[in-house]
Amino acid sequence: MNEDWRYSDDRMKLREQVLNLLLTRFGSLLNENGEPQYTNQSMYECAHDWVSQGNVGTSGLIKYYKAYYTS
Repeated sequence: MNEDWRYSDDRMKLREQVLNLLLTRFGSLLNENGEPQYTNQSMYECAHDWVSQGNVGTSGLIKYYKAYYTS
């Protein structure tokens, strides 16, 4: 069993919530040429970093994603 706190049941549940929020908000946005505006990789990396930094909820997540994971 993994003893890393970032992968506890609570943290994995939060990771799921974070990914759902990011994918819902940014996952379907397309550029004029039909390509995704934001990559799935950026959303997964954001979710990992968000959880790893010890956040306990999703408050402030959208602002964080826009500040650090969008160009």
